[in-house]
Amino acid sequence: MGSSLQATQANCGPVEGLDPQALGVTLTFDAPRDGEPYPLTVRFVGLRAGATNPPASGDTFDVLDTIAGVVPGSGTVSLTRRIEGITPGDWTVQARSVVDPSTPDRSVPATAQVATTTGYAPLVRVRAPGVRIGAWPALVGAGAAVALILQGVLASRFGLPMGQLSTLSLVACLLGLGGARLYYRLEHPQSPRTPVRVTGMCIQGFVLAAIGTIVAGALLLGLPVGRLMDVTAPGLMAGMAIGRVGCFLGGCCAGRVTASRWGLWSSDRRLGVRRIPTQLLESAWAVLIGSVAGTLLLVVDTEPAGALFVAAVAAYTFGRQLIFPLRSLPRHTRYGRQLVMLSTGIAFVGAGVTLLLR
Repeated sequence: MGSSLQATQANCGPVEGLDPQALGVTLTFDAPRDGEPYPLTVRFVGLRAGATNPPASGDTFDVLDTIAGVVPGSGTVSLTRRIEGITPGDWTVQARSVVDPSTPDRSVPATAQVATTTGYAPLVRVRAPGVRIGAWPALVGAGAAVALILQGVLASRFGLPMGQLSTLSLVACLLGLGGARLYYRLEHPQSPRTPVRVTGMCIQGFVLAAIGTIVAGALLLGLPVGRLMDVTAPGLMAGMAIGRVGCFLGGCCAGRVTASRWGLWSSDRRLGVRRIPTQLLESAWAVLIGSVAGTLLLVVDTEPAGALFVAAVAAYTFGRQLIFPLRSLPRHTRYGRQLVMLSTGIAFVGAGVTLLLR
């Protein structure tokens, strides 16, 4: 099977020559058209240009990387490997498949080689085919802007004070960035810390911190909390829908590998392949909930205040739990998903009944 090896470019502009340095290469090949899924191990061997013989520590590396399951019919596959703790400079890297003696006839990628150079490690860690650096913060920012606009339009309809509300919402967005960062650190305690971050935030943390800030601020300012949260719900869902597209383009929350024609080629920053587009499914779910919430808010007397917000958030969270098994990420708890589905299901039914019996 043919293959190619490309180098990760991370030496542009202001980051050129900055420490720490790392190396990134990507092996690209086509999965077989048919057969059963199988594991594939690739050996990456590198030698720094000008290294002594024998090479000194840091002037060579020999590492293995395994794809747990190459899915036949899934199309083009790209495996990105990063190597840190090596001497900066020019390198020659070779990638070759490790043949399983029990299946010597299985098709594997051909040996490939590339000449490359080290680059700024924080960029090397996130660059990969299919990943758009900056897509996540850009689209989350756009989502926040759309959410604020929708909130303002609906708030004016219900006579809420726009000056106080706009200030409170802007503060909530700023604190939401801190919440996004904290949430990521709690979920990824082993991820490296560097002075300049180009990744490392989680949209759930942003939403939790922003909502908490709005509720606390409304109580302090004497604003009607329930009605304020109701007019926030459609914008919140719109912001989530836009932000999830950023997740898809940024390589986070990736779906499982699939050979289905409905799959979309995307990357989790390590493995680029056709996947179930879980981020886009969640985005579509948020659009549906936001549209229903906005319509109800405009055409129905949604009393008691706050019930619509509870129903919208509960429905969104319940739907997320249904999508979770389609992700390629392992879950951290055994029964957490079932407990969340139970609690949000009860909350949705309770809020819905309250609205119907108002």
